[in-house]
Amino acid sequence: MGSTKHFNGLKTFGLFVLLWVVMLALGSFIGSGQYLWMFAGLGLVGTVYGYWNSDKLAIRAMHARPVNEVEQPAMYRIVRELSREANQPMPMLYVSPTDAPNAFATGRNPSHAAVCCTTGILGLLDERELRGVLGHELMHVYNRDVLISSVAAAFAGMITAVAQWLMFFGGGRDSRDNPLGIFGVLAMMLLAPLAATLIRMAISRTREYDADQDGATLTGDPLALASALKKLEGGVQRRPLPQEPKLENVSHMFIANPFQGAGMAKLFSTHPPMDERIARLEDMAREGGYGGFGGQGPTRGDDLGGGYRLN
Repeated sequence: MGSTKHFNGLKTFGLFVLLWVVMLALGSFIGSGQYLWMFAGLGLVGTVYGYWNSDKLAIRAMHARPVNEVEQPAMYRIVRELSREANQPMPMLYVSPTDAPNAFATGRNPSHAAVCCTTGILGLLDERELRGVLGHELMHVYNRDVLISSVAAAFAGMITAVAQWLMFFGGGRDSRDNPLGIFGVLAMMLLAPLAATLIRMAISRTREYDADQDGATLTGDPLALASALKKLEGGVQRRPLPQEPKLENVSHMFIANPFQGAGMAKLFSTHPPMDERIARLEDMAREGGYGGFGGQGPTRGDDLGGGYRLN
């Protein structure tokens, strides 16, 4: 289950291969390849820094603080039970003092992980729905999604840096030796940031579908998560986060897109459409056979009452 089932290690390796193929191709056009290793080195540094400090960056951006069991007994009880069910260490728990309903998990591995809920989501969801959300977030940690996100972010950063370099330096000191020419430079300036956004979006959307499925398997209650997503869709529209750079950089980590958007904004969202996620979970509930983590043990949804239906 988890990272093995969804081939996350293979996806990460594939991203690294794609990164180097694209960078080598660009290097053949830009400055006779003399700046290729500079961009690659910057990308590597960015990946390592983001990987080791991802938990701190997201928590700081949301002004979250650690909470104890006395402050958040339900949150503690749910995460402790689910961690035990998955045979994984319990992460640190944080609460962000914001009315925008959302949650995220971060950390480079299960031993260095954190789960954060906003005060908005804690007030919006009942305990059963909260269990579904926390199961989803724990699976982001167990699936090693932070590593994939770090690679995607590094790739996006490098091709954007190439576009910026072209904008300022025109692809080399001798434009006559540059096969791209002025039109190629303009195309790179426009298309490289777009490509970076699309790659990051594709990786994030895949991660959300995987975490939905795995989280529902962990809790044994896909309809609880479906109901939570339905509430979050309306809650985020009523109380979105401000679109500040520090929040935009961590927005892909949230269970729901934290920004208000329509039209083109929705098209380029890092999250898949809520109605598709809800429909998948409803199909999963109808098919059954998801009881317990990895298909073992009893289902846990009955702990908070059975016979649940979406409104």
